[in-house]
Amino acid sequence: MKKAAVVVLLLAGVAAVAGEAGIMDGFGNFVADVQAEDELPDNEKAQNESEEVTGEEEDSASQIDTSITIEAGSRIAVVSKATDGEYWKLVHRGMEDAVKDINTAYDFSSDDAVTMTFEGPSDEQDVETQINTLDAVIAENPTVLCMSAGDIESCQAQLEAASENGIPVVVFDSNVNEDELVAAFRGTDNTYVGKLAAEKLADAIGGSGKIAVFSAQEKTESSQKRVGGFKETLMEYPDITIVSELYTDKVDDMETAMADVLNRYPDLSGVFCTNEDVSDLYLGLDKGEKAPVMVGVDATTVQQKAIADGQELGTVSQDPYAIGYQTIIAAAQAMSTDVQKAAEVEKNVLLEPEWIDASNISDETNSNYLYSK
Repeated sequence: MKKAAVVVLLLAGVAAVAGEAGIMDGFGNFVADVQAEDELPDNEKAQNESEEVTGEEEDSASQIDTSITIEAGSRIAVVSKATDGEYWKLVHRGMEDAVKDINTAYDFSSDDAVTMTFEGPSDEQDVETQINTLDAVIAENPTVLCMSAGDIESCQAQLEAASENGIPVVVFDSNVNEDELVAAFRGTDNTYVGKLAAEKLADAIGGSGKIAVFSAQEKTESSQKRVGGFKETLMEYPDITIVSELYTDKVDDMETAMADVLNRYPDLSGVFCTNEDVSDLYLGLDKGEKAPVMVGVDATTVQQKAIADGQELGTVSQDPYAIGYQTIIAAAQAMSTDVQKAAEVEKNVLLEPEWIDASNISDETNSNYLYSK
């Protein structure tokens, strides 16, 4: 009832504007349809909503290129850098939906269906568990392997093993150092993440002052590119100095290390936190009466509240659902039985991040960049 009523109110406002412009034809019928829907019994409304969802699934499945031949019963193995956290759960959801759409598009069902497993450590820093998981997964000989690298250099042996066994590899989120053994990469333009964060932070502090960089593990490609892009942009601001640069894999306790920096530099003007975990952790610290301006990465529920409360200037956010979805679509092409089609999969696709702050956090167009639990 409430949702339909809101829609009617919004449409009534638009209708008034449309009427003044002389373009009301057909608009009243649309409003009437919404009102009629609101008056339906609950069971009929539920049926209509179910039909709408089914229609959306059919629409997305219809976009899949079924001229690319896929073997029935193919197995997609995903080994993620982590499985916990709002970002990774949305990546997982995107992957699951892509698999459903592939099965719908190819009319696969039951034993013919393409299947997917999603594994990895709960903590991004647990590289050893990820390597062990990769070894176990490759030994099971999946049709294709999708992975995000917890350590840019630690997966070489696993990539070679996959290649020797004819298993194509699609990397997502965080790439590997040597990508000649990788069929494709799907992720965010992380250099731009850093550049955008630097621009926003520099502008907020007036182009001068001391700032700190609090980052996820240094050995991941995503962290390296974000920090690199951040520093590159700050070269345009000679009056800004980075007084501290911390990485979660270089300190014993990140929370304590960040608190020490805040105590050591009471005149700190700004802080850049490079991912979901570090941003949320930093927001839990006592920052005193005059907190530095903070720019984060990943619009988690914690950061969304912090932005609304004025504790955080804004965050450079990714679209994890799209990353997950596009990774599986790339994997489907990479595992095609048509060797030429498989070889034609686009090597690198980088998704642009979005700046989220108090001025646009409520915009419907940014909903894909707002995470949820």
